[in-house]
Amino acid sequence: MKTTPLLLVTVILLLAPVLLHAQSGGETAIPAFSRQHDLNLPPWGPYTKNYIGLSHIPDADRGVRFDLSVFPGFYRRKVEVPNVMFETNYHPWEATAALDFFSFRHELEWKDRVYADISYLKISDDSSRLVRMELVNNTDIDQNLTMNFMASVHFPSLREYQPDTPLYHAEVVLPPAGVWIDATDYSQIHFTRKTPQDNLVYNGMLKGEIRANRLVSGSGIGHGFGKAKGDKIRFEIADLKVPDNDVVFRYRIGKDEKVRVVLSGVLNDTIAMTGTGAFELLSVPLHQKGVKNTSLTITSLGGAEIQWDGIAIVPKGSRAQLKFRDHQWNSTPEIIIPSVKNTVILKYKDIDQYYGIHWTYDDYVLREVLDNDLDVYFRRATNNHVATKLRGDNKGHYTNVFMKPVLLKPRSGKILYGRVYTGNLQEVTNALRAGQWDKDRLEQHYRELKSKTRSANLLPDGKPYLFGDQLMRATIATNVVYPVYTQKSYIRHRTPGRWWDSLYTWDSGFIGLGLLDMDTGQAIDNLRAYLMDTDNPSAFLHHGTPLPVQHYLYREIWNRTQSLEFLKTFYPQLKRYHDFLAGHEGSSTTDILHSGLLKTWDYFYNSGGWDDYPPQAFVHKNKLQSSTSPVINTAHAIRTAKIMKQAAILLGLDKDVKAYDRDIQRFSRALQSFSWDETSGYFGYVTHTEHHTPAGILKTAEGENLNMGLGGASPLISGICTEKQQEQLLQKLRSDQHLWSKAGLSAVDQSASYYRNDGYWNGTVWMPHQWFFFKAMLDMGEADFAYRIAKTALETWKRETEATYNCMEHFIIDTGRGAGWHQFGALSSPVVNWFSAYYKKGIITTGYDFWIREKKFAPDHSSLHAKLIRAEKKDGYSAVIVTMQEDRKYQVKVNGKVVSYDMPHNGCLVIRVPNRSKEVSLEIL
Repeated sequence: MKTTPLLLVTVILLLAPVLLHAQSGGETAIPAFSRQHDLNLPPWGPYTKNYIGLSHIPDADRGVRFDLSVFPGFYRRKVEVPNVMFETNYHPWEATAALDFFSFRHELEWKDRVYADISYLKISDDSSRLVRMELVNNTDIDQNLTMNFMASVHFPSLREYQPDTPLYHAEVVLPPAGVWIDATDYSQIHFTRKTPQDNLVYNGMLKGEIRANRLVSGSGIGHGFGKAKGDKIRFEIADLKVPDNDVVFRYRIGKDEKVRVVLSGVLNDTIAMTGTGAFELLSVPLHQKGVKNTSLTITSLGGAEIQWDGIAIVPKGSRAQLKFRDHQWNSTPEIIIPSVKNTVILKYKDIDQYYGIHWTYDDYVLREVLDNDLDVYFRRATNNHVATKLRGDNKGHYTNVFMKPVLLKPRSGKILYGRVYTGNLQEVTNALRAGQWDKDRLEQHYRELKSKTRSANLLPDGKPYLFGDQLMRATIATNVVYPVYTQKSYIRHRTPGRWWDSLYTWDSGFIGLGLLDMDTGQAIDNLRAYLMDTDNPSAFLHHGTPLPVQHYLYREIWNRTQSLEFLKTFYPQLKRYHDFLAGHEGSSTTDILHSGLLKTWDYFYNSGGWDDYPPQAFVHKNKLQSSTSPVINTAHAIRTAKIMKQAAILLGLDKDVKAYDRDIQRFSRALQSFSWDETSGYFGYVTHTEHHTPAGILKTAEGENLNMGLGGASPLISGICTEKQQEQLLQKLRSDQHLWSKAGLSAVDQSASYYRNDGYWNGTVWMPHQWFFFKAMLDMGEADFAYRIAKTALETWKRETEATYNCMEHFIIDTGRGAGWHQFGALSSPVVNWFSAYYKKGIITTGYDFWIREKKFAPDHSSLHAKLIRAEKKDGYSAVIVTMQEDRKYQVKVNGKVVSYDMPHNGCLVIRVPNRSKEVSLEIL
């Protein structure tokens, strides 16, 4: 059965009570949602792409955003402009995953000598938010500070990473009874020339979709459509209000290029088009009387690309009333000064609502800043004490409430408040008049929400890592931007960092894993955002490295919820996701090599997310993409097949179980047959002949395996290594001459000739692949090494966050210091998982093979009854980590027998569980 978005919404709504019942510890159930890829977050949040603060989304469909940023500074000295695109002395500090509370620390004098903690809180409903500004002077001298509210409006951008490049879409003006059908509203599209991307369109775009200025809605159809004979597009025509109409096509063809198209359905004609390079209108009469068809198909006879904007159907004789005009965004508001003290109302042309701002500080000036780049101009204007209209480049507009000076005595602090309201003019005016500043009540509310940001049920030994955990949780929660465009809609999106104003598939999987230790509902929401309905042409939402972390998130959510309904709901989409990467689905070209090894070069340059990883860089430099398979894609396909197999077993889908077994066997055999390199002790990239048969392992000119690194060890994640291979790879992982370093696992073997200390991945430590190996170590019973990986990562994280307050992207091996983006969630989020696994009471952590079928902790975490299951038996033991109440002595029973256990610290139990049992009962008393 195909699942439509509406049906999926209904299913999720029905699941909410089921999941709420299924989850332990009172975790959040699946939230309801109404837009397929948007997140279930409030209209207010830290969604800006410009200057940090509070944003509001007045209409999610339009891509317009209102920002209220707060700039602290020293009076008549300097102002801190908190640009989100580079380090600017502010830090995500505390936040709930649902964003009803978030705060940032703005450092005015490092470190914590003079600072402002600015918090944004939900008070009652989504018509308003509270801004709390706590200014602190920890020096021995007086300080003169300022606070600046900066209100602005921002519009959808045309290009990724360029939020200041607005999209100027066209607007269509129709005559009475006229109809507009956007080109992207087609019911079918066909390209004669097939591509690997036919069923995995990048960025979740529609097949053939283009984005450009002057298109109605900003989108149209292009990408070579019409150039090949047989390209066709079909539209459904609804009942028209009058019988005689003109069908008006709006299109663009290159100057002097010609193409003929055949119309069929409600129209039957052949028309010729000649391009001017500009948009053209071409009319064809439509007499609906006697016409039985309700569709219109346009088939190209080839020759030139046609960029379709859409079709207008207008009553005969009204063609002259059809107009197209470019929308001009307007960032300058109407400024209304109410009679209420310390207030202002703003009305922007492109937003239906009004915004009212209220603040408690009496000494202020209301100013306008006419500039787009405040980093330079606003700082330069710091000493302009007279003008109330600061004129910069006149390309932007900010309404500035300049509170000055705010005087702080030595070793003192001061709390200021503000509120922002939205609604119609009467609603906003009434809210400003009714505004009350009961500071005791506001502080109590602040403390209550603030307490929700902290990890609960912690073991005492986790205290040293609590601050780093706090910063990582705040960074994951607040790295949300709007608008991001996908699937014909603007969405809120959890990004790796604000520098990446875009989707990111594998990064998002790790964001979801981090959210799972904060808010299960938000983790489920994050998973849903990257999955496609089964009737969508694209197999999943794809941007960047096609590493299927969503499958690992799916499994981890199951281990928290044990909800069959959850498993069932998302199974079809994740099956399709796996099938595409395994080469079984649609236009996938991952499995075109005759070796049975996979490659994803047709979809992205990056196989494992590791950019300058040596063999990958070599493949691209020497243009070997068509003939070379990396190890990582096949290794993860085996593991996702195992994940989906266990889900299929639980859901009783026997036919699917057999299909996954075939994948596991075939891909495992391929790695063992062609990829293992005995000399280096690593698995290698495999080259192929022009006939796609395996030719050997990719090596340097001197004969050195180019895949000496985490990619070469990745079959450990699959669980398919022989005992000897496992021993050799473990030796490499543990050795400080090879992959181990003081900061953790190096991405590249340090003994390799191509190892560098100045690379992005080459010569650095990242958290995500360490998480994959950490889980594999538990499966292998290597509990001590798993602990070493996690503990080293937490220590590395602790040092850097305490030194800089930054959540860094990766770590330089020579120094152990952080580098890259400074407010990075995503791939750094495993530190949250490791912290919870070892220091948060009531958590069971397994490797990949064991799934938690049942679990029940005592309310005080002093006992546990659980059942673990696995799809396959094998020799040996796996390690399971269970965090219990501290300061107790425990008896542990596995399958009814008392067993010993390790305790790396108070309250953390590491238990050996036999792999020969498909079901294991675990009891801790």
